[in-house]
Amino acid sequence: MREVTNAERIRAFMESVGRDCQKPARVYFTGGACAVLLGWRQATLDVDIRIEADSDAVFQLLPKIKEALHLNVELASPSDFIPELPGWRDRCVFVAREGRVDFFHYDFYAQALAKTERGHTMDLQDVGSMIRSGLVEPPKAMELFARIEPDLPRYPALDPSSFRKAVEKMFGRAGPGAGQ
Repeated sequence: MREVTNAERIRAFMESVGRDCQKPARVYFTGGACAVLLGWRQATLDVDIRIEADSDAVFQLLPKIKEALHLNVELASPSDFIPELPGWRDRCVFVAREGRVDFFHYDFYAQALAKTERGHTMDLQDVGSMIRSGLVEPPKAMELFARIEPDLPRYPALDPSSFRKAVEKMFGRAGPGAGQ
């Protein structure tokens, strides 16, 4: 069983990946890892990441680093659960560069929509933190949802009607974080 992960342990993960990876890569943090790094939570169970690299070098490092640091690292990002938002890479927020690896927060709009769809209490609290921090503006979230809505049938685990209702409740006319 892995230990809960705090900001110090996430930074140790970044340092280990950067030190050991000899090829350029981009690592995008999602979910609880972002919440911890931004100070909204003290800890998370998983370090969810998406990796973009021209080689498998960084992927091959993960098992060793996970074991050495006793971390639960998962390959997961919003685009695994909802359609990819147009322009998501442009909205990612740079965290740090370690060696040849750049670390980012995955697009907060994509995270907010995916968390809203999932609807867990902690997810909705995170979305509220994104709104209060100015990382997500409700009208823009609504606009991006409208752009991916035609692709929702490609994700059979989603109920488009329920998803739309949750998005309207969170970002709609009732105001920012109306679902809180």
